[in-house]
Amino acid sequence: MEQCKCSTQIRGLTVRKRDGVIIHDVTLDVHHGEIMAIIGRNGAGKTTLLKALLGRIPYTGSITFTNPKGERVEKPRIGYVPQNMVFDRSTPMTVADMLCANLSSFPIWLGHKKEKLARADAMLQKVGGKNLLQKQLGNLSGGEMQRVLLAFALEPMPDMLLLDEPVSAVDRKGIEVFYDLVTSLRSEYHMPVILVSHDLSHVARYATRAALLDRTILVSGDVKTVMDSPQVRETFGLDVVGGARA
Repeated sequence: MEQCKCSTQIRGLTVRKRDGVIIHDVTLDVHHGEIMAIIGRNGAGKTTLLKALLGRIPYTGSITFTNPKGERVEKPRIGYVPQNMVFDRSTPMTVADMLCANLSSFPIWLGHKKEKLARADAMLQKVGGKNLLQKQLGNLSGGEMQRVLLAFALEPMPDMLLLDEPVSAVDRKGIEVFYDLVTSLRSEYHMPVILVSHDLSHVARYATRAALLDRTILVSGDVKTVMDSPQVRETFGLDVVGGARA
C-alpha cells in the first residue's frame, strides 16, 4: 500500500486582508495517521487556515509537507470536504455526472464510458453510498451529499484530508456513519485528517489531537488536555468540560 506523504509543519502562518489580520503566527504540526481537530469560535479563522493549506489564498510564514522519511513533498494530494456545496438544486446533474467529470475530461453531456461509471460506483461503495450513482444532486439528503463529497475528495486517494464542518446538515445517525467512515479510512490509509468542528462531543469522540484557534493557536495537544484547558472553557462558556463530551 502506498504510504501517506503528508505530515505537515505550519510555522508562523499569517493571513491578512485589507481590513486587518485574519490569522496570525499560527504554528502547528499535523502527523501521519492522526485526526487533528481545529476548534474555535465563529470568525476565529478556521476555514481560512484550511484555505491556506489548500493554496487558495496568499499567506506569509511557511507550510511544509513531508513524507515518512522526513523528505519534503512539493505537491501533495489534498482532499477537501466543504461544509456544503452551493448549487442550483433544480439542475438535472446526477451523482454520476459529478464523479465522472472528476475522472475524465470527456464532456458529461456526451454520456459516460462504462469504465468511468464503474469507477464512480466503486468510489461511492467505498464511502457507503450504495444506489446513489443515478440520483440527482438536488434530491440528495444532507448525509448523502456529504458521502458524495467525500467520495469526490478521495479520488485520487489524497495524502491529507481536510474536513470543514462536514456534518452541519446531517442528522445524528448520519453523523456517526460519516465519522466512523472517516476514522476507518484514516486507519487504513494512515492519512492525516484535519477536522474543523464546532461540536466538542464529535472532537472528543473522533479526534486524536486538537488545537484551539482564535486567530492564533491558543492551546494544542492531545484531546483531553485541550478540552480540559481554561482557554477552551472560556471560549465555549463551559462550566463542566466533561459535559461537552459524548
